[in-house]
Amino acid sequence: MLIGRAAELAELTAALERAAAGSAGVVLVSGDAGVGKTHLVSALTAAAADRGCAVLVGQCAELGESMPYLPLTDALWAAAHAGTPEAEEVRAALDARPALARLLPDGEGGPGAGSELGQQQLFGAVLGLLGELGDERPVLLVLEDLHWADRSTRHLLTFLSRVLQRERICLVGTYRSDDLHRRHPLRPVVAELLRLPNVTGVEVRPFGRGETARYLAELARGSAPVTARTVERVHRRSEGNPFYAAELYSSGLDVGDDGAAGLPSALADLLLSRIERLSDAGQRVVRVAAVAGRRVDDELVRVVAGLDEATVGEALREVVSHQLLVPSGSGYTFRHALLREAVYADLLPGERTRLHADFARLLSGLPDGTRGSAAELAHHSLAAHDLPAAFAASVRAGREADRLAAPAEAYEHYDRALELWDAVADPEAAAGTDRMRLSLAAARASARAGELRRAVHRLRRVLAAADPADVLLGCLLREHLAAYLGDIDEDVESQAVAREAVAMLPADPPTVEHADALATYARTLMYRDAAGEMPGYAERAIETAREAGATGAEASLLVTLGLYRESREADTGVAEVFARAHELAAAAGDSSMIAMRAAFHHARTKFDRGDLAGAVRAADAGVKYAVDNGIVWSTFGIVLRSLRYLVHYTSGNWAEAGRLADEFAVQVVRTPEAQVSAYALFLEVAQGAPTVEERLRWIAPLWGQDGFVNYLARGLAAEHALWRGDPDTAAEHIRDVLDTVYIETVGAIRIAATGLWAEAERAARARAAGDDGALRAARETGDMLLRIARSVVAVNVDGEPRAWLGWEGQGWLARAEAERRRLDGVHDVELWRRAAELFTYGDADGGFVYEVARSRWRLAEALAENGERDEAAVQWRAAVRAAERLGAGPLLGALRDLGARARLGTGRAGAAPRTGPSGPLAALTGREREVLKLVAEGRNNREIAAALFISPKTASVHVSNILGKLNVSSRTQAAAVAHREGI
Repeated sequence: MLIGRAAELAELTAALERAAAGSAGVVLVSGDAGVGKTHLVSALTAAAADRGCAVLVGQCAELGESMPYLPLTDALWAAAHAGTPEAEEVRAALDARPALARLLPDGEGGPGAGSELGQQQLFGAVLGLLGELGDERPVLLVLEDLHWADRSTRHLLTFLSRVLQRERICLVGTYRSDDLHRRHPLRPVVAELLRLPNVTGVEVRPFGRGETARYLAELARGSAPVTARTVERVHRRSEGNPFYAAELYSSGLDVGDDGAAGLPSALADLLLSRIERLSDAGQRVVRVAAVAGRRVDDELVRVVAGLDEATVGEALREVVSHQLLVPSGSGYTFRHALLREAVYADLLPGERTRLHADFARLLSGLPDGTRGSAAELAHHSLAAHDLPAAFAASVRAGREADRLAAPAEAYEHYDRALELWDAVADPEAAAGTDRMRLSLAAARASARAGELRRAVHRLRRVLAAADPADVLLGCLLREHLAAYLGDIDEDVESQAVAREAVAMLPADPPTVEHADALATYARTLMYRDAAGEMPGYAERAIETAREAGATGAEASLLVTLGLYRESREADTGVAEVFARAHELAAAAGDSSMIAMRAAFHHARTKFDRGDLAGAVRAADAGVKYAVDNGIVWSTFGIVLRSLRYLVHYTSGNWAEAGRLADEFAVQVVRTPEAQVSAYALFLEVAQGAPTVEERLRWIAPLWGQDGFVNYLARGLAAEHALWRGDPDTAAEHIRDVLDTVYIETVGAIRIAATGLWAEAERAARARAAGDDGALRAARETGDMLLRIARSVVAVNVDGEPRAWLGWEGQGWLARAEAERRRLDGVHDVELWRRAAELFTYGDADGGFVYEVARSRWRLAEALAENGERDEAAVQWRAAVRAAERLGAGPLLGALRDLGARARLGTGRAGAAPRTGPSGPLAALTGREREVLKLVAEGRNNREIAAALFISPKTASVHVSNILGKLNVSSRTQAAAVAHREGI
């Protein structure tokens, strides 16, 4: 019976119902130890099973960071071997996903499982499995005791919390809030996740007095009634903690007012009093189980207990009947982890050591490769002070974690082994490697875990201690160090170290190691090539890689050479270079990151050259490769998906772009999420979606931490502000972007053009207000922005002439030129015509559909001002049709305003709806209301004429008529009426 948890269960059930309806959610259930989190979640799992949901439950263990993905393993293993309808589905889904199957006790790690992409593969496989199960029925995934979660499990929790959106999945995690001390690794994770809109927190609070009474009455059912005095004392001493209360009540101890007996503040004594009621054999079994850990294997506990079969069987039945151990699968779990902790703490030091040694001896006899056995063996051996065994097991555990794509855990195992290196005899024989190469393995694991600076620090120390005569090792160390230095932007040292690595090995005969070093050095030359050696060097390195059979190095060099030439030469064949690199890397099997990098640049190059159909095909192929290899959420997997979105956005297929944008969650916690989320702003800003403000609020805290996020998000925030009529805010965004973006890059042209749009609006306001100072400032800023745009075309990042500029870049440059003229109050027809033509990418019916429409908006305005009303109407109608088809609300509003002012839309699609005025404005014609609006803005007759495409004399007549109809004597009084009436 569930007591006092109706609200909490209702919240959990609501999350499950939302998930069943297609809105995935995460619920983090917190509370003190013993407060009833597991009981609450058990009620939810029972309800979910009754509703036909697939239920997967896994638990974490108090084993530190030594067993990655333990709760996931538990959940999958239990679900696959349960007698439920979905067990067969789970087994089939696991068979189709080797990355998950190898987690299970009978799983095997395949070649390359320890690659840098392993974790992304695993995460993608988890997401795919859950999504597949969710297609059949709603899924409830419960991860219990997250305060004991290993680092990889915490990363998995974070990943799922961020990416689950429309899947029929409800993820529930429980953790002890009283365990989350200030430095607890779960604490920042919880703080971050609770910021996400699809993550909710449910706090399980202690019982109130009435709830304690009901709880004790339930416990006492069938025996003597619980007295009010007992309820009061139990409640006071337990402070409403159900587990404490149950233990106090069940112990039969007197919990008097003085607190002398029972000691509820010392829970261990209370728990141990229940252990003492067991037989000697029962107590022995409980002590053995406490050393084993959170979950006890039946066979192991029977052996380590040292009792005959009949005695140990009877002892286990006794312990289970007292609800100290609960049957679970092929073993047992403690009824509550606090019970296990109390028993373990009560063991004598020698007894504890001997039991750990017994478990280590049994584990050492298990077949090699048994899932988790090496990590457990290392744990028990270390606790048993068997350092040689702990050392060897730590090395094996590190390699197992590498295979399971758990680099953080691999690093910790390797690091422990290195700490024990000097304490064991013949460590090289036990480890199967020397100290330097084990240190290299630790550094590589550290780097894969994202701890690049730690990897650099370790490699520097290893290099200092390495034998200079071992040139192969020296080359390997330097090649990795150079790569990691480059990743943390230590470019000068990176290039110097890479050059040393190349020099250490002879060029003849060609070797894979030498080719890898050449490839790393070539990458350092990308932006530091004062001697101009890059092209010839890379070509020679490619020949060396081919002779050595170093396919991965060859593919990497092809990508690097292609990128280098693309920025310096009008090389029309660069797309084929990237395609070839992708084929090579994909065929190599162990170069998936290089393959993804090549696939991205292949699609991106086609996109830059205006081949949108080819870009879609290339991006689709790259994404398919990512899906097939389980790396959709790797860095280049995300970038490729973002590029695919941009191609559809550019080509005007906004329905598909919107579908893809749904994957770009609004919520943002870290820089990668901000980068992905910012892409969705392209569509949202263009459509005037209400989610723009929310997305910007999520991204804002991070846009100052990453140049690309700042460029993308604030550049689009500037456009959003301009559509809302706020050029000052837009200009502020542009200034900030220019402070952080490399102004030599092509992306700076778009920022400059957007900034010029803002300055043109500010200049118009300054002219209307007669503010010469503001007008002068706008012109100065506009000149600076135009210089930036032109300089991008003039030189590349090395200050050399840029070989070519793609269609989009040329279009933005033309727009920048046109906006600078508009800043001076001149609507230049030919400049706007050129911008519109360039954005077609040479295809009158294609190209960048939205930007063509935006350019036609300004072109129509310029044509109307210059008296070419027929062509203005043609351009205007074409822009309206595009804006309506795309759903580009802000642009459509601007076009309707232009159509009304220039009388382009009368009786045609896109004409602004008209409603009859009331009050003082009832006597005014439509045109007079337009004039009054401009009068209220402070415009003079000449400026009114320019805005409405009429002569100054006609504007003067309209103003006179307005003054008469409103019965006012001045423009100021007319403006006051306009403001009062909401114009």
